[in-house]
Amino acid sequence: MQVGNVTTPFGRRPMTLALVKSQMRASQIEPGKSVDKWKVFRDACDARSLLSLRDRALAVLNALLTFYPEAALSDGSNLIVFPSNAQLTARANGIAGSTLRENLAHLVEAGLIQRCDSPNGKRYARKGTDGAIETAYGFSLSPLLARSEELALLAQQVAATQRHVKIVKERITIARRDVRKLISAAVEDGVSGDWGKVEAVYIALMDRMRTAKTAESLEGVLEELELLREEVVNQLEIRDISQESGANDADIRQHIQNSNTESIIELEPRSEKEPGEKPSPIVGLKNEPIKAFPLAMVLRACPEIAMYGPGGNVESWRDLMVAAVVVRSMLGVSPSAYEDACEVMGPENAAATIAAILERAGHISSAGGYLRSLTGRARRGEFSLGPVLMALLRAGGQEAKRA
Repeated sequence: MQVGNVTTPFGRRPMTLALVKSQMRASQIEPGKSVDKWKVFRDACDARSLLSLRDRALAVLNALLTFYPEAALSDGSNLIVFPSNAQLTARANGIAGSTLRENLAHLVEAGLIQRCDSPNGKRYARKGTDGAIETAYGFSLSPLLARSEELALLAQQVAATQRHVKIVKERITIARRDVRKLISAAVEDGVSGDWGKVEAVYIALMDRMRTAKTAESLEGVLEELELLREEVVNQLEIRDISQESGANDADIRQHIQNSNTESIIELEPRSEKEPGEKPSPIVGLKNEPIKAFPLAMVLRACPEIAMYGPGGNVESWRDLMVAAVVVRSMLGVSPSAYEDACEVMGPENAAATIAAILERAGHISSAGGYLRSLTGRARRGEFSLGPVLMALLRAGGQEAKRA
């Protein structure tokens, strides 16, 4: 192990505990250790953001390394270089003297070089009778040798962060494009919705993105952009289902009126004069009020839910609600979203809605966001399960005929 002495700087430059720690660390070099000086320099350049170094400081470090005659920094060799300020200035692209001194101080503070000042502050070497250097005063490069592995790890860390940031920016670009074009398509097609508010949220996110510098801030922008995209897609999916249900609504009602099944009673709208009941506001489609539909009808419209019931079968509303809890978890719907749906729609209709979502799972990007949207519409009296179930029944019948 190479043992170095703790030395204090010449003149008015103060000695600090950080300098003592840096000198002690630089003295602890494994015996026989040797590294390529330019490999260490490249690692320091790559890690400059973590070392808080500017390009000018790295240019000065490069100039110092050119005064070291060997290609490798090795334990046991003289690692002190002693160029004059004029020589350093010439090899550091002619920077000003004050800038040179400032950046030398930055390199010392970063722990990449170490001052070895002479009694009078001059840089020089004293040679023996055989011409070998006995004593040298100037800047020691031993910290680079001692910290070579650390600098390599820091360089790898910076590279990994840059790669992660690049991936995040790519995903932001895709999400920006999706949201921008989906909003434009919705406005051009006259889809109902507060698209002005969505546009304002989008613009605010773009302002944040322009000032985001760190990976964490970019990840925050990406997360909110993806949530915004999900909300826009959910709104368009709800509009698609509403249009599909509305197109079949007249045929469905006529079918119910001409049928003698028990669904005639179950689908009959409640009287607006029921005690304690208020008429539901009608917005858009003429929807039936939220109420439980016949279990047999739900199972005919949504047959896939049956396999998730107790014993692989659904024979009662209780079985359907048990199956809905299983499917809710499978689809990634949060417990709070399902509890909210149960509170607004009633547990039976919430379970039936989960069954309907399961039937359309391949066409819904976020089951949780979709259920929350339906719950919000139900709370405003804008959603009825009847047309959805009837549309699924008709779709199932058409598929059976094609089969």
